[in-house]
Amino acid sequence: MRRTSFVEIFKEKNKFSSAHFTIFSKEKRENLHGHNYQVYLCIECEILENGLSFDYRFYKKKIYELCRELNEYTLLPTKSEFLKIVEDENYYSAEFNQEKLFFLKRDVKLLPICNITLEELSFWFIQQLTQDKIQLEKHHVNRLCVKVFSAPGQSGSCDWRKAW
Repeated sequence: MRRTSFVEIFKEKNKFSSAHFTIFSKEKRENLHGHNYQVYLCIECEILENGLSFDYRFYKKKIYELCRELNEYTLLPTKSEFLKIVEDENYYSAEFNQEKLFFLKRDVKLLPICNITLEELSFWFIQQLTQDKIQLEKHHVNRLCVKVFSAPGQSGSCDWRKAW
């Protein structure tokens, strides 16, 4: 009989502070503002004969590193149909509904998602965590669920399941 386990990682250090604005339509967006985000990861995996799933320090480290990648940046989506990002030597300009917002390149993290929302941020984390198929197999991972919180009790999530 194959047994499965759920390993949950929700550490205080798995957080990042970033600025963003959500785009609601081609004419409406939020003002630029920031959040202190927290990241939760649930891993569904097989329990081995020794009673362990795997040494999940790998995923604790990976989540922490991904949070560091986003920390203290203004996050901009590169796949929005309503936002055009133009790059020059030192700046990005984000063009939205006849407005131009200018940012120093060193202060911006461009993400290959369509909006900076909790749902899309959790999707970005899933994309990063599932790139290494060898690690997923090695750790017998069947499913991942990432939740990104912008405040206690407010999160967006994304799920990945192993294709059998």
